[in-house]
Amino acid sequence: MKIRIKGNSVRYRLDKLEVARFAETAELVETTQLVGGTFSYILRRSNQVETLSAHWQDNSIVFLMPEDIAKQWVETEEVGFQHKLPLENGESLFLLIEKDFVCIDNTFEDQSNNYPNPNLEC
Repeated sequence: MKIRIKGNSVRYRLDKLEVARFAETAELVETTQLVGGTFSYILRRSNQVETLSAHWQDNSIVFLMPEDIAKQWVETEEVGFQHKLPLENGESLFLLIEKDFVCIDNTFEDQSNNYPNPNLEC
């Protein structure tokens, strides 16, 4: 699982194996060791939310995905889901969860489990 953060936007991208594991386990956790601590990002199915949601807990960003949306996402060709989460300060946090496609340009990452990129010419 990859995370991309820019301003008030957080995006998780999952490859095929991660989507399959999420379908089975209802939760994925990735951690990054930093100087002075560990940062985690978590994706969790939940019947407590009605739309994609997120919160900060114990040095972790936790995405909550409603059960019905999770089922649709893992069982179909649906690429992703997004939501603008209102914040207490009047702004919003843009959330995006999506399947990870093979990159069009060269990259050093192992992409063997990524979804085929629909923009690639065959």
